[in-house]
Amino acid sequence: MFADISTPLLIGLIAALLVTGMLAGLLAGLLGVGGGIVIVPVLYNVLSFFGVSDDIRMHVAVGTSLAIIIPTSAVSAFSHYKKDAIDTALLKSWGPMIFIGVIGGTVLAGFANAFILTLVFAVLALIVAVNMAFRPDTLKFSESLPKSPLKESLALLIGWFSAMMGIGGGTLAVPILTLYNVPIRKAVGTSAAIGLIIAIPGTIGFLLSGLDAKGLPVSNYGYVNILGFMMIVPMTVLFAPFGAKIAHRINTGLLKKTFAFFLFVTSIRMFYSLS
Repeated sequence: MFADISTPLLIGLIAALLVTGMLAGLLAGLLGVGGGIVIVPVLYNVLSFFGVSDDIRMHVAVGTSLAIIIPTSAVSAFSHYKKDAIDTALLKSWGPMIFIGVIGGTVLAGFANAFILTLVFAVLALIVAVNMAFRPDTLKFSESLPKSPLKESLALLIGWFSAMMGIGGGTLAVPILTLYNVPIRKAVGTSAAIGLIIAIPGTIGFLLSGLDAKGLPVSNYGYVNILGFMMIVPMTVLFAPFGAKIAHRINTGLLKKTFAFFLFVTSIRMFYSLS
């Protein structure tokens, strides 16, 4: 796997994975996003240096990201739980529908080609970037979450698209919750916990659907890259609690706009790769 890669390039790729883990952990704690929105595009590009086929590269990036989100979300959620920042009633209400959505999204992702997965990621990343950059904090749809069946439908969609994108759910859940007047810190903490509901079944699904895939790297089990997992997880677990602490001390406005710019660039790069 490493035979055709020069030592300086290999060191650079390892450094990129470590920095990715650090940023993903911080963002997981700060914004409740699970880190996948950072991990997927980095893995997508890094895997190309290891000769991973374009046909499965996005599948491996998404599957590996979901596996990484399991410990990352666990640490982030626990940090927010200690600060009483998780809405447990909402978590219980949304949990079953999010789980069903994850199953549906994972099954679809197993059959979808790389073009579809990359397009889904690019489109939703662009939507989230625009929302983060331009949506006024005062804009709200309602003073409380909608009634059934819209409430359950939102949870279903969060689980479905998060599984297809390889993200922990916060990227979609936080803006949705804040639009319905959920305080930002409660939204972030609850979304961190949602990441576990998404990542565990999603990871299992990508493990199973990739068992017979052709051209996988030697360090893969199904669509989960064990090497990438081992390189990134220690950093995400280490930095997620710091992100959670910072989230309760600072105004996250500037951070949101900076992250929105990163998402915009990532989305454009993904669109370009489809051309």
